[in-house]
Amino acid sequence: MIFARVIGSVESTVKHFHYEGLKLLLVMPLDITLVDSGNPFIAVDSVDAGVGDIVLVIEEGWSAWQSVGKQDLSPINKAVVAVVDKVNYYKKINKVEV
Repeated sequence: MIFARVIGSVESTVKHFHYEGLKLLLVMPLDITLVDSGNPFIAVDSVDAGVGDIVLVIEEGWSAWQSVGKQDLSPINKAVVAVVDKVNYYKKINKVEV
């Protein structure tokens, strides 16, 4: 699972019938501090996320396929499974005694 920011959506006039009704999002992967980290990719939306949302993306086929909830679909590689409200990040502080 990775953090990502939704940067757009993908629209198509024709798509495979198994994917009809599914929303496709363009997302930018983020590191743990929520800074852009990599190249944008497309993920199937299962939580009604919107542009600007920080989301969790599953990158494993079986889990992504299951999260969409349509058992008859063709394979799915990546799926948005959560909209992130808050991230608490605690950087480990090395204590040095003199």
